[in-house]
Amino acid sequence: MIAATIGGLIAVVALGAGIWAYRRLHPGQPAQFLRVSGNIEAHESLLSFNVVQSSIVDLPFDEGEWVKRGTLIARVDDSDYRQQVRIAEAAVAVQQRSLAVAQRNVEAARRIVSSDRADLAYRTVNYRRLQRLVPQGAASRDSRDLARTAWQQAVAALERDQALLAVAQRNVALAGANVRDAQASLKLSRIIEGYTTLRAPFSGVIMVRQAELGEVVGPGTPIVTLGDLDHVWMRAYVNEPDLGRVHLGEKAVVTTDNRPGEHFRGRVSFIAENAEFTPKTVETYAERVTLVYRIRIDINNRGHELVPGMPVDAVIDLAPARAR
Repeated sequence: MIAATIGGLIAVVALGAGIWAYRRLHPGQPAQFLRVSGNIEAHESLLSFNVVQSSIVDLPFDEGEWVKRGTLIARVDDSDYRQQVRIAEAAVAVQQRSLAVAQRNVEAARRIVSSDRADLAYRTVNYRRLQRLVPQGAASRDSRDLARTAWQQAVAALERDQALLAVAQRNVALAGANVRDAQASLKLSRIIEGYTTLRAPFSGVIMVRQAELGEVVGPGTPIVTLGDLDHVWMRAYVNEPDLGRVHLGEKAVVTTDNRPGEHFRGRVSFIAENAEFTPKTVETYAERVTLVYRIRIDINNRGHELVPGMPVDAVIDLAPARAR
């Protein structure tokens, strides 16, 4: 630890000496490096429950703990929502049985219509045969009239049973629609039940825990703030005279007192268009009117050593700017 601290101090002293020597050797030229100070920031997501309202029964993580993507962050009492799922499942089963009954009715109606057609075909042949025999005296008029009546009854029976078949087919369509509606309600109930668990949308660190175990929460109630340590950056400010020397994409080396001797690579990814007053307590008017521009330095933080709020320093390599 002592060796690392001494190494870090030596690196800072060497950097300062290099800048001082460059300015002594090139008094008419700007320095090759620009040193800035600032703080680490990261993407932060405020996690909350969606739709559901219940009491928290599981809250396994505290502030500062690391969680992986998909990890359970919090869970609320889901007994009411599980009951809704069971009710929806029962409704689906009822509608499916109704559909099965309607389909059997259609099959029965089709068999009746088929029988009616066969009977009508027989009555038609018999009536036509008697019509030919009556003029020849081979059959009586009464038998012909009875055959015609039977034929008319067969036609009416077929029309009636065809209508009943059409009704049965419409009932199947209606039952099928009811099944689909019940299945959609079941799907919605399961989705809502899924909202009773809150999982990490990405790997990160619990920055703030806003809720406690047993607390009743509703939709949108903050539970935790999750910070994405895979994508951190440094917020810093550049004086107006130095603004023209800093360009997007320039490399930077970031250091922090919390990890002496370690260096983190970064690059300038943002330069504000509008100036701001110096973000600090000032003593004189000259300091108050000094304008600065906010910049952002994206940092490679694969090891997650840098966390939001950490004070850091950065040295920006201005050589690419001079080369342009």
